[in-house]
Amino acid sequence: MPLTTTGELITRAAAARTAVPAFNIISLEHVEAVVAGAESAGAPVILQVSENAVRFRGGRLLPLARAATAAAEQAGVPVALHLDHVQSDDLLGQAADAGFSSVMYDASRLPYEENLAATRAAADRAHAQGLWIEAELGRVGGKDTGRVGGKDTGRVGGKDTGRVGGKDTGRVGGKDTERVGGKDAAPAWVGGKAGVPPLDAHAPGARTDPDEARAFVADSGVDALAVAIGSVHAMTTRTAALDHILLGRLNAALDVPLVLHGSSGVPDAELRAAVAGGIAKVNIGTALNVAMTGAVRDFLTEHPDVVDPRQYVRAGRDAMVKTVTRLVGVLCARPAP
Repeated sequence: MPLTTTGELITRAAAARTAVPAFNIISLEHVEAVVAGAESAGAPVILQVSENAVRFRGGRLLPLARAATAAAEQAGVPVALHLDHVQSDDLLGQAADAGFSSVMYDASRLPYEENLAATRAAADRAHAQGLWIEAELGRVGGKDTGRVGGKDTGRVGGKDTGRVGGKDTGRVGGKDTERVGGKDAAPAWVGGKAGVPPLDAHAPGARTDPDEARAFVADSGVDALAVAIGSVHAMTTRTAALDHILLGRLNAALDVPLVLHGSSGVPDAELRAAVAGGIAKVNIGTALNVAMTGAVRDFLTEHPDVVDPRQYVRAGRDAMVKTVTRLVGVLCARPAP
């Protein structure tokens, strides 16, 4: 069916009190697995390409975007394309022509005023291209910086995206609003300045402040806001505990859809509660990679002589399909009346 838009999918989900699952894709197998899983569950889905994924593909956006567009157009359920965690202005400028209907512009590393100024400028550019735009306030943490073994793995749009304005961006101001379960959660570190302890995802300043969020949305003009409520990017265990009291305050304070990042580490019950509390878009990436890598590793352990990648890649893709199908079912189930 024709490619749909992120804004349309999220508007429908919010009206139905469900959420749209948004899966980060890296390879063609990711694309095929997400579409197949969504078709199996009979629900719409968003294919997300992060700036890190573009960097991995040599800084080229179009090859993966073209594959995702072709898969979406042949899917039996509505599919939208979203460009995720964009910091490069050059990459932002490529989004609309590459088939994306939305972007997540990430200036969350910056202090509040600088985050706001950068996001306001990005929102103006995005809206001029007809793009729906998401931003982040607070620090979800755990995001891959695009550096492996101390080396930069690639560049996007001809410039380095790892730093902003040539300087360390520090912390986003804010207040500690709640603690999870009455106690400090296990550390989930966010990178900080050299010589300064990194910011914990549950520390003062990490979580999204409702008053700041209200002002940020009004002044930036964004269409959705990713909020920091206890989840962490790149978790390989599902042990995150969300701050549902804070989520309720954010939902009451804002009139734009709320987005949950770092959802791979969030248990099913917590995800359902987050959707019931106002989350309308749920980002998932690491869960697919855990499923794929585990299946490939098991296959090669059992078949050490196999050299045809189609055999073990198929096992990885099938494992991702199962993960997508299950998570779509969790997020898209209609609540009881």
